[in-house]
Amino acid sequence: MVVKERLGLNASSPGPGPGPGPGPGPGPDGRVGLLHDLQPAGQAHAHRAGPGCWPKLGDRGWRRAPIVASLLGYVASRAVLAAGGAAGGGPSTTCGAGAALQGLGGGFCAAWAAVMTLVSLRCAPRRRAAGMMRVELLYGLAGLLGSLPSGFLFPLGGAALGRGALLAGLSLLLYGLSLLYAVFLLEVQVYVDDSREEITTPLIDNSIKEEGVRRRGNMINIALLFAGAVLFDTAVAGADEILVSFQMKEPLNWNAKQMGYGNASGFLIFLTSFLGVKVMSRWVSDVTLIIIGMLSFTSGIYFMAFVTETYMFYIARALMLFALIPTPTIRSILSQLVTGASYGITLTSLQLSFKFASLAYTPAYTRIYQHTLGWLPGFVFLLSSVITVLATVPISIVGCRRPVRPAYRRIEGS
Repeated sequence: MVVKERLGLNASSPGPGPGPGPGPGPGPDGRVGLLHDLQPAGQAHAHRAGPGCWPKLGDRGWRRAPIVASLLGYVASRAVLAAGGAAGGGPSTTCGAGAALQGLGGGFCAAWAAVMTLVSLRCAPRRRAAGMMRVELLYGLAGLLGSLPSGFLFPLGGAALGRGALLAGLSLLLYGLSLLYAVFLLEVQVYVDDSREEITTPLIDNSIKEEGVRRRGNMINIALLFAGAVLFDTAVAGADEILVSFQMKEPLNWNAKQMGYGNASGFLIFLTSFLGVKVMSRWVSDVTLIIIGMLSFTSGIYFMAFVTETYMFYIARALMLFALIPTPTIRSILSQLVTGASYGITLTSLQLSFKFASLAYTPAYTRIYQHTLGWLPGFVFLLSSVITVLATVPISIVGCRRPVRPAYRRIEGS
């Protein structure tokens, strides 16, 4: 909203440059869309240049290194945005520099993968999905607390600094506190299984061959999980990015306060998804949990395509009550298919897959939304529902596959 407002002011002021008037060039909405497309591209290229070493350092014992590096990038990025806003810098230059700094530090990819790695290390395999979902819940509650007052804080900041300056300053402060916590207070705990396993011997002496078969089976399952996760993230993230424009334009045409409440309703899904994992994991498998979450999102986003009133928006949100279950559960299964020394690189590779997929779906969703805005603004949400149904296919294959295990013969004690 800050970028759109400043571009609108620049377009309405006298002087050369593209604007909505008779001169050539796109208007403010078109330039906001272009900037929205270029920002993730800049972050992705910065990811390729800088933070490839962070997950490797984490797997070699420096578990906090990816988190600290990412938070340093966030602090530098928000400092540039705040300084550029106070100095009245160009939105394109300021956002581009901020995105590059954020990407060089690792950004959300490295930070969130490192956090999930710490959760995997400290939780037993059977409780890993619930542990990851608990972290997702805390993340959602923090977002809820931030979204509720954001609409009221956005206009504040004074005439000199402009609207949104106070929010930018608070963001910088919170990132700084998070960095201090990660450096001085964050502890790394490792789960140790003290239970004794029964002594067993292979029934046939071909353990090396069977171990190779098991690893190949795990690699196939990993590839299928990656495919399902990328498809699901494409559907969810693509729809979420368009959802902001969908809220600001007709038929909803929300203001800043309504958008804050809408974002808060989205963060409530973290709570319902957490409760769903806690309750349903007692009776169903992880793969079934993933399918339930995907179907929940499919129903809600399909209904969202036909939303024309505010109350209908909240009904669509209510249908997505388990929509956040799939991704952390997929991470949990992946962590059980690799060794502890590969947690960081595996989970970071998954996050990077999401980031590079965004280079394709972000401009694609934007273009489709622009071309269908006149006759069905929610067409992109229909597209997301179809992609989510496709994502259930590789996940279902993983559920149907049997783990390859060697045959054992129990040795009775005397």
